[in-house]
Amino acid sequence: MSGVKTFSNETSERYALALFELAKENSELDNIEKQVSLLLKTCEKNDIFANFLKDPTNQPKVQKQVFTEISKIMSFNKILINFLNLIIEKRRIYFLDRILDKFINLSSKKRGKIVAELISSKNLTDAEREKINLEISKSIKSKIDFTYKTDKSLISGIKLQLGSLLIDTSLKNKLKKLKHIMVNN
Repeated sequence: MSGVKTFSNETSERYALALFELAKENSELDNIEKQVSLLLKTCEKNDIFANFLKDPTNQPKVQKQVFTEISKIMSFNKILINFLNLIIEKRRIYFLDRILDKFINLSSKKRGKIVAELISSKNLTDAEREKINLEISKSIKSKIDFTYKTDKSLISGIKLQLGSLLIDTSLKNKLKKLKHIMVNN
């Protein structure tokens, strides 16, 4: 989310760009984007799968077996299957969620969409999310695709990450700023 260049950010961007170029070159961008979205949702919603990806003790052979089965179940494109095998061989599967996220962002940018992340302290209704989307889309004069999360630690308010712009109206952030002022005075 931040503009800080770390090894994981640069690596994820390189792999995402490689997958994007390969998908585009083979006229499979729409298909692979749908499959990547599905895989990314699986990473985000399934803690067991996420832990499997982050476990450095898993052998590449086991990881390939798991992804072979997942690829069959989800009917992945051959390009995506080969890509997943490559990142397993290169021991970059740990970054899979970041790579997939960066691929989706890259694909959306090429289509003229802006990807944003909305984090709220409470569950928002579809109507509330749509209202926020419309207001921000009007103000920046561009269509926005939101990813939405709930974070109870914000106490109240929302955080909106729009590219490098972060709007944080959460009580947690306000308390942190107040603490900083009190400590430094």
